[in-house]
Amino acid sequence: MSERIALVDVNNFYVSCERVFDPKLVGRPVVVLSNNDGCVVARSQEAKSLGITTGAPFFQVKQFMQSHGMVVRSSNYELYGDMSARVMEVLSRYGTWQEVYSIDESFIGVQGNPDQLGKLATTIRAAVARSVGVPVCVGVAPTKTLAKFANHVAKHNAHLGGVCSMDSMDPQLVADIQSRVPVTDLWGVGSRTGTRLAGLGITSIADLKAADVTDIRKKFSVVLQRTVLELNGTPCIAHNEERADKQQIMYSRSFSSPVRTIEEMVEVMSIYAQRGASRLMNDGLWATLLTITAGTSRFASGEASFPSITLKLPAPTQDPILLTRLAVGAMREIMLPGASYVRGGVILSGLQPEPEQAVFGIFDAGSDEKHVGDVLGAVKARFGNKSIGLGSGGLATEPGWSMKRDYSSPKFTTEWAEIPVVKA
Repeated sequence: MSERIALVDVNNFYVSCERVFDPKLVGRPVVVLSNNDGCVVARSQEAKSLGITTGAPFFQVKQFMQSHGMVVRSSNYELYGDMSARVMEVLSRYGTWQEVYSIDESFIGVQGNPDQLGKLATTIRAAVARSVGVPVCVGVAPTKTLAKFANHVAKHNAHLGGVCSMDSMDPQLVADIQSRVPVTDLWGVGSRTGTRLAGLGITSIADLKAADVTDIRKKFSVVLQRTVLELNGTPCIAHNEERADKQQIMYSRSFSSPVRTIEEMVEVMSIYAQRGASRLMNDGLWATLLTITAGTSRFASGEASFPSITLKLPAPTQDPILLTRLAVGAMREIMLPGASYVRGGVILSGLQPEPEQAVFGIFDAGSDEKHVGDVLGAVKARFGNKSIGLGSGGLATEPGWSMKRDYSSPKFTTEWAEIPVVKA
């Protein structure tokens, strides 16, 4: 029984999430926009075929999209994050270990003979489709680099049914494909490295696989040397079953319209600090440092202003009341009145697990306020960020400066008021 690595990747993740709850989008060209509906960040295959590129400014292609019947969606990060968690939970059932690589990709350890591995990959694909509703491709191989390559093959060859297990492929066919795929399509090989490799006559994956590993390390790095070894079937990139400890939690957004008054900026800091506190509670972390930032546009006329300050918290905390009070108070001191701010943020760092003083804090003089903060966090965790809050942080209606999302779909899985209703 062989030990292998499977790389499972959701196809066109953002678009696929939108299609789960709106089946009418299947088969139609769909694009998803970035913050403030600025530019294209995700495209369906149909939109790609029409020539829409990632990063295209929306205002430049809007008329073209309308004339071709494209569907436009604003980024619905709440939906995408929840759908990602559901996919990863399903995948965890099939591997001896799991490493979540990105929002839409995961490595898992699998075992079996060639026939069993192919059937398992097909089973995984069907399970995700049945339980979550999004399509995935599965690549199975002896190393991570080859698993990425196998996934690439599955994605670009429809007749494979979204699955490619290298143990079941003819070695000559694998070699032929690798000779035709550019080296820059390989995981970890960027355009700069590709240009340098081309200078040595290495243009395809097959060329890199045949390269001398010692020479590659001398001229490039140990990282690329590992890639060569992995292409030849030697595992060199260890798996990491646990995500790296978080170093910070950031809640930062661009505003749909400039914030110019103290009152508006207080509103911003109040909401952002409470959202940051909610994330601390969800992750079971306490912060020891609070940083607040804001900034004007570098291209706007008028006086530029980029206020920022870091505060050492009196004790590790996740209390929304304390964090809101400190964020608002500090911004009042450093904001330049009259400046046109286009972005703001709250960063919580120095993160740690629950400290001992938090356990025994019920005896502190300020414990009543602490209990209020706990109640706020518990209600938000169950009913969503807009269910309760301090000041403007408890308003259901988004402020005028909030991030522009004119084409957003509902938050189908994270907001009680937006849960889809099915009628028989």
